[in-house]
Amino acid sequence: MIDSAYHDQPLPIGYGQTISQPYIVAYMTELVRPKAADRVLEIGAGSGYQAAVLAEIVKQVYTIEIIPELGNATRDRLQKLGYQNIQMRVADGHDGWPDQAPFDAIVVTAAAEYIPPPLIKQLKDGGRMVIPVGSPFLVQTLMLVEKEKGSVKTTSLVPVRFVPFRRSP
Repeated sequence: MIDSAYHDQPLPIGYGQTISQPYIVAYMTELVRPKAADRVLEIGAGSGYQAAVLAEIVKQVYTIEIIPELGNATRDRLQKLGYQNIQMRVADGHDGWPDQAPFDAIVVTAAAEYIPPPLIKQLKDGGRMVIPVGSPFLVQTLMLVEKEKGSVKTTSLVPVRFVPFRRSP
């Protein structure tokens, strides 16, 4: 797939997963307004592309991948590339990473049928989350979640298509 590496399109990465098109990775990154001192949680590490983009901007990235083979390969790849500000966990991302919360931003790269309450809880006051929401096999809506003074505001942004948010059995 090397001939497609610089096209603005999603590409398969194995295990039924895809790497998002560069435009969407950039757009989602922009939406959470990352700052140098931020700590960001990513759900759905995939190939590590989104985590690597975030790691170039923020202080610390915590990323979770549910597929062990994909997660282990991605952990090795990110270490070989020299990323020291990315921590990776192979786990179900629904419950986030509570012992590292709260997070300045959360980026979810798989389509959830609803916004998981544990992720809202782990979002710092003043924080932003971006997540595709909707049926996993149809068009979903990219949602922006903003937490301010204890209240949560959601904004529907654009139609998107993401792989399903997988859960542990």
